[in-house]
Amino acid sequence: MTAEKPLINRVANSGIKVINLEELYPEKDIVAFDLKPFLHMELILKEKLFRASLKELDWSEYSDRIVLIHNSTEAIIPVWAYMLVSVYLENFAFDVFQGSKEEYLKQYYIKEINKVDFSDYEEQRVVIKGCSNKPVPPAAYSEVTRKLKPYAQSIMYGEPCSTVPIFKRPRKLK
Repeated sequence: MTAEKPLINRVANSGIKVINLEELYPEKDIVAFDLKPFLHMELILKEKLFRASLKELDWSEYSDRIVLIHNSTEAIIPVWAYMLVSVYLENFAFDVFQGSKEEYLKQYYIKEINKVDFSDYEEQRVVIKGCSNKPVPPAAYSEVTRKLKPYAQSIMYGEPCSTVPIFKRPRKLK
């Protein structure tokens, strides 16, 4: 009788480094601040009424949150209105951004990726994890690839057990 060979996890023993962009996803709640309720007939922003409404608002509900200022109507909003809301939110919110969640996440990820020291990936085989439960923007994948390329031996996309090759550094002749 032959002894069974132990199962060997070749993926774990491969030395492949995995980057999971989902780990960079903001931990704080992301909430919207819509200017629509502050518009007269949902069409016009009247400065005096707008300023009075902002003064009466309980801004504490935005404490320690990421607040996205936007306008869900077709009304043309003067730029100063976004600026004024930002001033009020600054004392409460964790972060303030004018735009959509998708736009926020794009700029957030680029900012976070630019903080990473990619020299740790020198001559390494790297997989950028593809499956995500959180909305990682495509721009984040492009940016991390661009930042990794000068260092990594190879860059792949997907899971360590099933990858798509993205970049492979040519071998140096000895």
